Amino acid sequence: MTAHIVLSYDLGLKGDYTNLYRILDEFNAIECGNNLAALAINVDANDFDTIYDTVQKLISKRVAISANDRIYLIAKDAVDDKVKGKFLFGNRRRAPWEGYYTGAHEGTDVF
Repeated sequence: MTAHIVLSYDLGLKGDYTNLYRILDEFNAIECGNNLAALAINVDANDFDTIYDTVQKLISKRVAISANDRIYLIAKDAVDDKVKGKFLFGNRRRAPWEGYYTGAHEGTDVF
């Protein structure tokens, strides 16, 4: 099966961009802005967990990931038909736009 995914990546100044770029080129990824790529990969199933595991294994085998590197995966889960996202490597940081909005944040975040 083919899964269409988006990867957001930040490997810092000394990151292993060469090997990450090799993967992106191999899969004919489309450049979608600074550090953002869209591509299609073959997976055993189109559920988010399988897509996540497949991409994480592919990257971890071929790219040297350091403690500060971050790669975020976005993909559609065929099970519940929702778009989901999760860090393959790294964690969420404080957003640079925090504190600009002075109103109240209400509601639930749903993709």
